[in-house]
Amino acid sequence: MSNSCKDLSNINDVILHSKGVSQAEVVRQAHNDEQVVGLWLHGRSPHTQKAYAGDIVRFFKHVDKQLRYITLGNLQGFADSLIDEELKPASQHRILAAVKSLITFAHKIGYLQYDVSKPLRVPKFKDELSERIMSEAEVQRIIGMENNPRNKLLLRILYAGGIRVSELCRLKWRDVQERDDGGQMTVFGKGSKTNTIIIPEPLWGDLISFRKNSIDDAPVFRSRKGGHLHPSQVWRIVKKSAKRAGIKKAVSPHWFRHAHASHALDRGAKISLVKETLSHSSISTTGRYLHAKPNECSSTYLQV
Repeated sequence: MSNSCKDLSNINDVILHSKGVSQAEVVRQAHNDEQVVGLWLHGRSPHTQKAYAGDIVRFFKHVDKQLRYITLGNLQGFADSLIDEELKPASQHRILAAVKSLITFAHKIGYLQYDVSKPLRVPKFKDELSERIMSEAEVQRIIGMENNPRNKLLLRILYAGGIRVSELCRLKWRDVQERDDGGQMTVFGKGSKTNTIIIPEPLWGDLISFRKNSIDDAPVFRSRKGGHLHPSQVWRIVKKSAKRAGIKKAVSPHWFRHAHASHALDRGAKISLVKETLSHSSISTTGRYLHAKPNECSSTYLQV
């Protein structure tokens, strides 16, 4: 393996603050592959940095050479290795997209003379979103059969807010504010985006009743030790609740986000509004929910 990329586990230590500097200055900061990776990861969320760093480490272990010596053939060989490992198409797509992004970035800042990743084809994969969208009845059954007050409220917030599990776990009472028609919560989410989401009645009233005497800096959803719930704990809560409700699908916290988008669109919410609520970077991402559960199809016009 190349000397400059033996260990990317401490990549955060080499992330450089390149904001406001010229391209020439950025090029001078990138003296080796590890620094290029650091610059490339800079500004992304901790979760994204961890995922991408893992993908890049995997890539360097396979090619065992520095970025400047990598060829299109090396990239194609790496893509073939992912197929041989029988990774899911979605995982192959993510890994190769990350590698392409890194090499393109290295070329843009002048670290690489050529972008050898440009001709590389990233495999398409089946969109399984439709398989992860629960019906309104299933969501209400999961919530209705949860007897633990904290867990029931947690499920309702996941669904009503359409928020990610990481956003839910970070919520503090200072992030929750009253308004004339209920309340709102401010979440700090993916891509360092801040979003404000309305909490309608009667959910708002139940949330405030749940607060009791908690201070502003206290977590909205506490663990048994009084700290923030860990995402893995929320996963267990959701899985147990779904099993209790007789849902045999592999339900995860993110399924409530999918349900929020799909059900809101079904009930007439504008796609632009759903996009803003869920903090999607592109309207095409929100549009997937329309395609996953279409209300109309030309097949209904045929006599079969």
